[in-house]
Amino acid sequence: MKPKHYLLIGTLAALALAGSCSSQRKLAAIKRGNPAASLVLGKDVYVPEVKEAKVLRDTLRIKDDDGRELLLMKAIRDEETGDMVATETLDAAKITARFRNIAERHGQVDLSFAIIVPGAMQDSRWQLRFYPDMYILGDVERLEPVIITGNAYRKAQLRGYQQYNRFLSRIVSDTTRFVNVKALEIFLRRNIPQLYAFKTDSTYVTDEHFYTIYGVSEQEAVEHYTNKIARRMNERRKNRLDEVYRKYVKVPIVTEGIRLDTVMVGENGDFIYNYVQTIATRPRLRKVDIVLSGDIYESDRKLYAIPESSPLTFYISSVSGLADRTEHYMTKIIERHADANTTSCIDFQVGKSNIDLNLGDNRRELGRIRRTLTALLENEEFLLDSIIVTASASPEGSESLNWRLSRSRSESISRYLDEQIKVLWDSLDRRNGLRFNAAGHRIKAVPPDIPFISRYKGENWDRLDVLVDEDDYLTEGDKSRYELLGRVPGLDDREALLGRERFYQYLRDRLYPRLRTVAFDFHLHRKDMVKDTIHTTVLDSTYMRGVRALTNMDYDGALALLRPYDDYNTAIAYMGLDRNQSAMAILSRLKPTASVNYLMAILYARQGDEQEAVRRYLAACRQEPSYVHRGNLDPEISRLIKAYRLNGDAGEDLPPDL
Repeated sequence: MKPKHYLLIGTLAALALAGSCSSQRKLAAIKRGNPAASLVLGKDVYVPEVKEAKVLRDTLRIKDDDGRELLLMKAIRDEETGDMVATETLDAAKITARFRNIAERHGQVDLSFAIIVPGAMQDSRWQLRFYPDMYILGDVERLEPVIITGNAYRKAQLRGYQQYNRFLSRIVSDTTRFVNVKALEIFLRRNIPQLYAFKTDSTYVTDEHFYTIYGVSEQEAVEHYTNKIARRMNERRKNRLDEVYRKYVKVPIVTEGIRLDTVMVGENGDFIYNYVQTIATRPRLRKVDIVLSGDIYESDRKLYAIPESSPLTFYISSVSGLADRTEHYMTKIIERHADANTTSCIDFQVGKSNIDLNLGDNRRELGRIRRTLTALLENEEFLLDSIIVTASASPEGSESLNWRLSRSRSESISRYLDEQIKVLWDSLDRRNGLRFNAAGHRIKAVPPDIPFISRYKGENWDRLDVLVDEDDYLTEGDKSRYELLGRVPGLDDREALLGRERFYQYLRDRLYPRLRTVAFDFHLHRKDMVKDTIHTTVLDSTYMRGVRALTNMDYDGALALLRPYDDYNTAIAYMGLDRNQSAMAILSRLKPTASVNYLMAILYARQGDEQEAVRRYLAACRQEPSYVHRGNLDPEISRLIKAYRLNGDAGEDLPPDL
């Protein structure tokens, strides 16, 4: 009689062989039959069991635009009599359609499909790896895989991790464990008692001092009593970590970058996984194909490549496709006259009006004014008519003196710039090249006669009020005191009282120089334009940018640009954001064209008002027959078409011809 352990080993071997044979037979059957996992539309479409049918009858009573009453029912044609009869709708059925119309919302669409794995493909020793591929705008993007792991396969994976962990547990991290401390202590106690005394002595001794006393280094002493064979074996184990990991963990358990990894305990029926992939829409995106492929693995060996499934096609509808791309024009009033202005701070000596280029920032400020004049003289559209120069003064000194001083400074600036214009004109004339008349004499361009109008405003208290209010140095008490003195009517009296305040010197040094300003107003007119105004139409660039954003499904950007227009395209932007009440408010004010009726049909369908939705859709189709086909693209409308057989029998089960 054989020992019991031999019988046990034989029984286990027989079971393993039987399981292996079973897997081999299943694999052979798969290769002969060439089965594959299948893709169907999402979880609401495929249900493995057909329940008891419940008959639902629904009739819709509507009136068309001519007042005729129509009765529409969810019906099919009886093959024997040819009559339309109410549909017996099953609560659950297996749908084999390979396409679906899906709606884009907020710039995104949800691709919902189910991966169905037949029980014949499942085995406890196998791992099934499925790879959904998305075909979009000519590119292929692999989605996250779905992994179905057999129970025995997963146990083998876990056993590999256990074996690897046992190997790790044999690696010693603390190398002092290889030192025979007991033998070292006995040797020291017997032969070098002075050294052994250090066991209980906390005195620090350097390795050099240790060596001079005992003729051997501390490291050498420890090395002598170290188990070198055990240490070398430990180092070899460390160096074999990667090798051992690959040996035992043939197929690591992956937790990232996959959609699902589930362990199947039994294989008695189909496995169904409902997969939802959200993608961002983009211009010209009208359809997406999903194709499924996969592999069958036993341990790290691929047994079988699962053939690709038939593609599942999603046709993407977007309300942006209904946008009105007609160019939008606006009336523009062109004025003959135009104005340009700038202000400059020109420093003057106290009580003086002559221009000193070396004083303060005068050179830079006057250079800026010259550049402005050059640009205006070179302008191809406008001619300079006149320049108004307005000067102002700071409050120190008498009011009458400051009036005369600001007038004198305005006139001084006007004379200076009048000379500068002549210099600039000569420079521009030379830049344009030499021109000669028939007699050979050079033709010099006549400089324009641009009058300077000098104006003056005396002490610039208004500007001082602003500067004081914006200043960060002055305290709130200083500003309150300044405001109180600002109520004194006489300017000379106000300045005298202000001069007694502690902050007056700060005003004189920091703020007063900024009051000696010169403002320039340039008056121009358009060349070759006689009338004061011209009304013309130009392309509304803002509106067209909004339309481009709309067609690119950037509904937030489109609404920001189109909101002021409150028109048809604005309503579409609202619909793209599911702001349906705002869209309805706009469309209800518009003439009921085919496009307006169609959008209203979508909105009523979203609200659950099927009667008004059907009426609007039929009206749109009578006005524009192309909406008969368009209705198949929008889920809100296609649902009504199928429910009430609105478009007849032809082509309703065919994918839309895009």
